[in-house]
Amino acid sequence: MLRVEELEAALPSMTRWRAAARRSVDWAALQGDLGTGLPSDYRSLAEAYPTLVIDDFLVVSIPRPGAEASWVSGVRDSSETLRDLYETDDTQGRAPYPEPGGLLCWAESNSGDGLYWRMSSLDPETWPVVVRGANGDWSEFPVGAVEFLVGVYRRVIRVPGMPQVFPSDDPHVLGIDG
Repeated sequence: MLRVEELEAALPSMTRWRAAARRSVDWAALQGDLGTGLPSDYRSLAEAYPTLVIDDFLVVSIPRPGAEASWVSGVRDSSETLRDLYETDDTQGRAPYPEPGGLLCWAESNSGDGLYWRMSSLDPETWPVVVRGANGDWSEFPVGAVEFLVGVYRRVIRVPGMPQVFPSDDPHVLGIDG
C-alpha cells in the first residue's frame, strides 16, 4: 500500500491541512462500533488529516478524534442509501456494509458518486476500492484508498463515468475538521 507522503506528492495543496501532531483517532472504539477494522493506509491518512474536500468535488470522509461514533453513523447512512439501490437491483449485485463482502463508503462526490471498500475478506488490507458513478457505472480497482487517490490524481487510474473535468489539472484541497 502507498504511504500518505505519496498522496501529498500527488496533491501538494493538501499538505497545509496536515496535523502538527498525530490526530489520535480512537481506532478501538471505531472498530467496536463499526464491527471491523479499516485498512492501514486509510488509518495513516486519518492520523495526519481531517476530512478532505478535493476541488470542491470529492469528499474523503475522515473520523475526527472524539467523534468516531459520528463518523460510523455517517457510514451507516451511506450504507442505507446503497441498500435502497441494492433492493431495487441498481448495484449489479453489490451488497452494502455490513453484508458479507459488502461495500463500506469512505468518500463521495458532490455529483452522487460513491467510493467504497469491498469488504472481500476479514483482512482490510486486501479490500479493493469500488466506485459507483452517479450515472450507474461501477468500477473496481485492486488498490487501497491512498493508492487509488494517488493513481487518480497522477492520472494513472481512470474512473469510467466520472466527469471529464475530474481530476482537474491543479487540484485544490480543503481540510474540514468538524
